[in-house]
Amino acid sequence: MKYLFITLIVSAFCFTAGAQSFEGKVVYNAAYKSKIPSVTDDQFTSMLGNTLNYYIKDGNYRTDANGTFVTWQIYVNSDNKLYNKFSNSATIYWIDGAVNKDSVISAQVNKNAVEILGYKCDELVLNCKTGVQKYYFTSKFPVDSKLFAKHLCQNWYDYLKRANAIPLKIVIDNAQAAITMTATAITPQKLDVTMFQLPAAAETQPLPNQ
Repeated sequence: MKYLFITLIVSAFCFTAGAQSFEGKVVYNAAYKSKIPSVTDDQFTSMLGNTLNYYIKDGNYRTDANGTFVTWQIYVNSDNKLYNKFSNSATIYWIDGAVNKDSVISAQVNKNAVEILGYKCDELVLNCKTGVQKYYFTSKFPVDSKLFAKHLCQNWYDYLKRANAIPLKIVIDNAQAAITMTATAITPQKLDVTMFQLPAAAETQPLPNQ
């Protein structure tokens, strides 16, 4: 069950940015609808958090959550790894960004599908082997997708190469849960590079069964 939650965390937290792209902070509200009989919606919310603070700079990103299970995730572009800190372990577990157990079957873009934070957003629907992923984005917050050609985990590059933008809303619907994340605030600001560095002398290990 632990690794199921980790998989959902990675699905939810995979955000990114690139050179000459938006730098700053995005706050997302997260809602979960469990499809696992033994796990309630409230348990998902408690473990994974309903508020995600996402910071991006120069191809690196960090997500801090208010859940009881996950503390933060940092993507280090030069490593192409996602480092995950969980509340029940001092070890930081990493996921290889080049590994993707899912695949995209088809994709469709719907123009001006919804308005979020006052921005008209297009909708990108990815029909995947594991379910459906929907992304809502605007060119006002661009991403250099070329920087992330190796970031295959959770179909992230499949999204980026089509949208070239930070998503303002994400809906992930698979066999375990339906997850909806909607931006409630987005703030351009200069960020310190140390935000995207691992703690000194941190013990890291590959995530089992990734």
